[in-house]
Amino acid sequence: MVELQTSRLDTVFHALADSTRRRMLSDLGGGERTVSQLAEPFAISLAAASKHIKVLEQAGLLRREIRGRIHVCRLDPGPLASAHQWLGIYEHFWTERLDVLERLLREEDAQNAPPPAEEGDEA
Repeated sequence: MVELQTSRLDTVFHALADSTRRRMLSDLGGGERTVSQLAEPFAISLAAASKHIKVLEQAGLLRREIRGRIHVCRLDPGPLASAHQWLGIYEHFWTERLDVLERLLREEDAQNAPPPAEEGDEA
């Protein structure tokens, strides 16, 4: 079971590792797109776009429906949940580290602050 989840997570992160595929997913966040529409923003052939789409499809990040001769793609965000969960482990790590840094900086600021002016002292 763990091996299957790890393999799935590897596939998702592999798909997300490419900026073209991330942009395609972002575009799909706005609704269905055809393969041509997904390829349009890039200087790539339809064959190259199809390869990117196939990687996203294998990772489970999109669903493709064939309507006659048109391939319509739709975002499937489910696999992103496992990636988000895995990244959440590191969110906790960095939050703790940043809290420590904030405390140290506040202590340093307090030490370097000029002493408060006493009543009656005029500058």
